[in-house]
Amino acid sequence: MAEASVSFLRHPRVRLGIGIIVLALAGVGVWLWITAGRESTDDAQVDTHVTEIAARVGGTVARVAVNDNQIVDVGAVLVELDPRDYQVAVDKARAELADASATAVAAQSNVPITSTTATSNLTTARGGIAQAEGGVAAAEKEVEAARARLTTAQARLREAEANATKSARDVERLRGLLAKDEVSQQQFDATSAAAEAQKAGVDSARSQVAEAEAGIRVAESKLLQARAGEQRARAELRTAQTGPSQVKATRARAAAAEARVQQARATLAQAELNRQYTTVKAPARGVVSKKSINVGQVVQAGQPLLAIVQLDDLWVTANFKETQLKDLRPGQRVTIDIDAFGGREFHGTVDSIAGATGSRFSLLPPENATGNFVKVVQRVPVKIVLEPGQDPEHLLRPGMSVTPTVYTR
Repeated sequence: MAEASVSFLRHPRVRLGIGIIVLALAGVGVWLWITAGRESTDDAQVDTHVTEIAARVGGTVARVAVNDNQIVDVGAVLVELDPRDYQVAVDKARAELADASATAVAAQSNVPITSTTATSNLTTARGGIAQAEGGVAAAEKEVEAARARLTTAQARLREAEANATKSARDVERLRGLLAKDEVSQQQFDATSAAAEAQKAGVDSARSQVAEAEAGIRVAESKLLQARAGEQRARAELRTAQTGPSQVKATRARAAAAEARVQQARATLAQAELNRQYTTVKAPARGVVSKKSINVGQVVQAGQPLLAIVQLDDLWVTANFKETQLKDLRPGQRVTIDIDAFGGREFHGTVDSIAGATGSRFSLLPPENATGNFVKVVQRVPVKIVLEPGQDPEHLLRPGMSVTPTVYTR
């Protein structure tokens, strides 16, 4: 039996088969050793920043300065809209600013004038009050003096009337005595003359009384005028005391005018910005794509016009299975095979691992609470940045399929 086994092993075909099996096992071992510490996926593509260019204002397209797939630099003119409507708005806003500025200057100049006038009016009114009060006091004294003169004149009148009555009686008594020749004619004439004088004194006293009464009326009229003047002065003082409020109101109007100036400036600035927005410029260097406008087309604010694909900052988004993430770390070396270039390799580095699986960001995320759950291996996006200087001709395009291999060891 042993001899038969040895004879079988010595058979050439058997020995050849064993050799093949040994070589196959050795090849598998070598392949496992070579591929150990590597993770690869064919679910990957090139990515970059794609900037959608939209109109910030509406208008009619006057000129399209670029063509499809044209490379443009930062600040290059892409599209020009008809600026005439916006130029009119700028001119109107500039005129409104000039009008508001003139109104503000006039309102501001009124502040010191109103303040000075209010102070002057208050000082004048206070002086008028003092003068009016002095006039009233003087008129009252004048009335008192006129009344005193009337009293004196009335006393003198009574005295003159008493003297005249006495002289008249003396004349009548002496007239009877003169008829009897008991008094001389000279004595009678002297008494008669004295009586006439006393009578004239009465008339004079009566005229003085009348004059004193007229003086009282004049003094009382002056007093009434003085009191009316005092009332007017007090009214003017009350008016003058509103001066601070008038100054505040004037300052408030000046502040409101200045606010309108600021508003007009903001309106002018916005109008000038809108006019500038009629010229659409490239915000970054890249290739023009998705151009969807032509001359004469009317566009609205926010309407997409074209896209700028930036080829200077490319990276790879690789969707690794969740079972491959055990040893993946940022900073690990990556080789990238580009399908379009027949296996040409690029080199890069793992930059970061996404915070969720790709399905979690889909339009309809999976709902696993239905009771008929089937476990599916999820994929997690991994960002791989390319080493600089590998694509000077900008041959890579976003969306190209690639096969990255991450060296985890």
